[in-house]
Amino acid sequence: MTVDTHSVLVAARDRQLSSLAGAMLIAPVFETRITGDFNEARRLAAERTYNIILSEYADGAGADFAADVSGSLSTVLLLTPQELYEETSYRVEGFGIITLATPIDNFAFYSSIKAAIAVQYKVQAISSQTVKLKIKMEEIRLVNRAKMLLMQFLKMTEQEAHRYIEKEAMDRGMKKTSIADEVIRTYG
Repeated sequence: MTVDTHSVLVAARDRQLSSLAGAMLIAPVFETRITGDFNEARRLAAERTYNIILSEYADGAGADFAADVSGSLSTVLLLTPQELYEETSYRVEGFGIITLATPIDNFAFYSSIKAAIAVQYKVQAISSQTVKLKIKMEEIRLVNRAKMLLMQFLKMTEQEAHRYIEKEAMDRGMKKTSIADEVIRTYG
């Protein structure tokens, strides 16, 4: 059985939180990078996609950092002081950021990380489906453009143009998109 490795970026000035993250998020299950500098954390998040980004509130600097990186495919967790939880959660939930109240015990911390992993699997599956749909849409667009050119230049009906592309692809052992590409190069 292979173990998936989950990349985690921890942005925390609080040494206790950094220590907790370092102690609980260990190899081979986690590849953890810890920094106390939010500008460095921004740079690291821009260089690669982490599965999970964990940020402490840090007088609002961590909340700003979390909002800045929330557009990525990372699951973002923001640890917020309990007295600021409602206000902060309300402010960042629209960005898809999961807010956790501090102080947090080891079990709650680990449970939150496990929940973030589950969310990350879902995000990856949806992202993969999105890529497949974009490819399919591009293929449809390409074939439709080729059909329009056949209709315009060879005076075919839409059904005739569609049948022509399908038949050529089958007869020549090629994909419809390759035939469509040839038609576009010829008539486009």
